Order: sequence, then structure tokens, then C-alpha cells
Amino acid sequence: MKAGARILVRTCADVRADENVVIVTDPERMAIARAVADEALEAGAVLSILVPPERSIDNEEPGPAVAAALSAADVVFLPVTLAMAHTRAVREAIAAGARVLSMTAFTERMMRVGGLFTDFSARQPLSRALAAKLTAGERLRVTNPAGTDLAMSLAGVTGNSHACLLDGPGFSAVPNIEANCAPAHGSADGVFVCDGSIPYYGVGPVSDPVTFRISGGFVTHIEGGDQARFLTELLARQEDPWVYNLAQFAFGLNPACTGFTGEMLNDEGVNGTVHIGIGTSANLGGSVSAKTHFDAIARAPSVWIDEEMVLSDGEILADRG
Repeated sequence: MKAGARILVRTCADVRADENVVIVTDPERMAIARAVADEALEAGAVLSILVPPERSIDNEEPGPAVAAALSAADVVFLPVTLAMAHTRAVREAIAAGARVLSMTAFTERMMRVGGLFTDFSARQPLSRALAAKLTAGERLRVTNPAGTDLAMSLAGVTGNSHACLLDGPGFSAVPNIEANCAPAHGSADGVFVCDGSIPYYGVGPVSDPVTFRISGGFVTHIEGGDQARFLTELLARQEDPWVYNLAQFAFGLNPACTGFTGEMLNDEGVNGTVHIGIGTSANLGGSVSAKTHFDAIARAPSVWIDEEMVLSDGEILADRG
């Protein structure tokens, strides 16, 4: 896995000699953490590996000891089984100057083949251009052949470019190249039909489309088969109304992510898809902190920002030239 670790350390995180590097992991991802650690040590970093107490759900806070270590780090790698990117601990680490690379549910396969081995620099201009359109736009609408028809306001929104290249404080999830935003709070209305993947909570690629009915910026109903029922019950158990917040809209932009595997950061980056995030929005420019955050991905979307079509049935129009 050395080639993959070298990309993560040298290209994505730009680790330099004498920087404090913290790797947060768990027993299931320890082989990946050690590969990244070996490469960081070769780069001259001062290294710590943390294994926090087990958490119960994606984006649950990791506890004060881990939070303190993250805030003292120059660079953070998160090869963890349950997502940590959308937590207050990560938000505070970034505010303190950390570069955070999210590697949720990373697999050894992903260290060897697939999206990690794309040209991130070549894709960065497109990611930035779409983020700029999200910032400048007033209104977004997305449809897809499965029945999606969802609209939201972009007023006052700042788009984010996450191209897996960190040259200053911030976070990116690798190899998930994406441009995203937190829509204007309370503005989303319509239907989002996930016919791709929900790569959280063990759901993975959907066997039956999962329909999210959204009103006033909140999910009001989740419909479909067994996976939809599982998700409905899981969210209800959180006893937190904010877990239904429409937190995110994002474009998947990695041309080396070509199909849904159930690996979170592969599926969210599949080129020409879009996903919504539900729950916490604070790490994306929004104001909501919920008990969890998860994403749902749609195939073959068409997207309009104001009057401009930017995706047509999964084709990114900026790629035509």
C-alpha cells in the first residue's frame, strides 16, 4: 500500500518535515493507518496514532482527549470506520490551523487502485469552478430519471471545492473530489430519489430506490424498501430533530470513481453524480450540529443553477470541451 500512502501524505496532505501529524484510527483500519504513518515518518513528521473509544454512529463526537490532539496537529488523517469529518472536534482543529484528510471506511483496495490514483491537480479547476457557481447562484434545481425534483436557495451560500489537495487549513475527503455547499437553511423543497448509494450505517448501494420527501429544508418522509425502513428507524432512535436537516448538496467529480462499491469515499466521488447530505451542516458553511450526518447519491442527475444547466443526465457540461 506504499504507493497509495505516498499520494495521501505527499500529494494530498503535503506533509512537511517537523510537522505534527495525528492519525486517528481503529483496529479495523490499523493496517491503513500504519502505511500512512510509515510514509509520514519518511517525510520527517512528528507522528501520533490515536485509537479513541468506540463510537456508535457516524459523526458522533470522538471525546475531549481526541479533540485536544486534533487541535494541536498540523495535519490530521482520519482512516476510521465511522465518519468523523462532520464533528465539532474537526471543526475546531481546522479553526486552529489543521489540514484534515478524511478517509472514512477506507479499504486496502482503495489504497491500491481506483480513485486515489487520479490526477487531482487536473480536476481541481473544475471543482473550483462549480464551487464558484454555487457561491454566485441564487437558486438550484436537480432532477433525475428516478424521480428526483428538488429545489433549494443558494442565497448567501459559499461553495466549497474539495479536490483532495490541502495547502492550508481545511478538510477534504479523499478520493472523493467534490464541489459542495450547505443550502440556505430551510429552503429546500421537493423530492430526492437515491438510486445510487447510501454509503453509511452499512446501507451501501441501494437495492430499491430510497425516496426522501423534503419540505422547508427538512426530510419529512423516507420511502422505499428495507433499506429505507432501516434508515427511518435509525434516525428516529437519535431523538434529535436536526438529523433530518437538509445539510448539503454536492457534485461527484472523480473520473477514476466509476461505480458504486459501498465504499463511502468512492461512491460519493463517482463522476457525474450528485448527493445530498442530511444532518450536520456546520462543517460545510451551515449552522446545524446534529447527532449524525449521512449522504445519499443519485445517478444521472440534471442540475440547473439559476438558468444555467451544469449537468445533463450525469454529463458534466464543462467537460464537453
